[in-house]
Amino acid sequence: MAHPSEIRVVDMHTGGEPVRIVQSGYPPILGDTILAKRRYAREQLDHLRKLLIFEPRGHVDMYGALLVEPCLPGADLAVLFMHNEGYSTMCGHATIALGRYAVDQGLVPTVEPVTEVGIECPCGLVKVHVEVSEGRSGRVSFDSVPAFLLAEQQWVDVPGHGSVVCDVSYGGAFYAIADTAQFGLNVRTSRTRDLVDAATALSQAVKMALLIEHPIERDLGFLYGSILTDGRERPEEGPSANICVFANAEVDRSPTGSGVTARMAARFQRGIARQGQVCEFESVTGSCFTGEVVATTTCGPRIAVTVRVAGRAHYLGEARYWLEEGDEIGRGFLLK
Repeated sequence: MAHPSEIRVVDMHTGGEPVRIVQSGYPPILGDTILAKRRYAREQLDHLRKLLIFEPRGHVDMYGALLVEPCLPGADLAVLFMHNEGYSTMCGHATIALGRYAVDQGLVPTVEPVTEVGIECPCGLVKVHVEVSEGRSGRVSFDSVPAFLLAEQQWVDVPGHGSVVCDVSYGGAFYAIADTAQFGLNVRTSRTRDLVDAATALSQAVKMALLIEHPIERDLGFLYGSILTDGRERPEEGPSANICVFANAEVDRSPTGSGVTARMAARFQRGIARQGQVCEFESVTGSCFTGEVVATTTCGPRIAVTVRVAGRAHYLGEARYWLEEGDEIGRGFLLK
């Protein structure tokens, strides 16, 4: 049965982290820039985000991608990222999924062995590389926007945990990065709920202690979340496990693409990793991304790096959603 106001989506996941890609059903997103479109969606169309991301169609950890008309030269498509709290500025796992989606849907001409896709994100233009063999898309990597370490080894007072040291780093979004052991936890074996509570407390403490500013765009100047790690920062120690908790205590099932970018920027600027050195990062699901500093650059007055992050995305299915008349609960709710 067709419905006049239905929204069609394709569901994918990257390393276990969902991404619901809107194919049709949204009204036009107005704005002369991607950040203006982000503000318009937040102010005028947020009821549709709740419809798709919240229960009963989604859940507290659902993630979405809304394709919009690009504004920047070199962009093949543009995207707004949606989560339980609003609209993020960058999302690596969704970018990896969208790279594969763009090739498979014919949004860009397919070129073997690698098809390049320009994706305009709220943080800027991201170059995506999709491996293609015999017409089939596979592993995807992207080159980040300029990433940098904002605050190195910053001490903050976290209620219930005392003084905790963390880096605050930017990879398209700002993250606080800390060793889980400081909270008496283990990122590989502790309860997810305990890790979420610790990461949320760290985020709140950093927001209170530090002024988070982006050197170019005011809209990008906020702490998106915290990443708790297993303490392995040197590449020779092997893959590093982490959990990323962002937005309203949302848990990333993937290693977090923008988080890997931020961690690599911090490693490079602390002298822990060198340019061209490939590092591995593992998530709470056991899925892996790789990260590599491929170039040095600047972001305003700051020294910055370009990080290449790679992973795999897979399809889950397709769906058509609508709101039946009189269904107030169907507008969306969240349980934690």
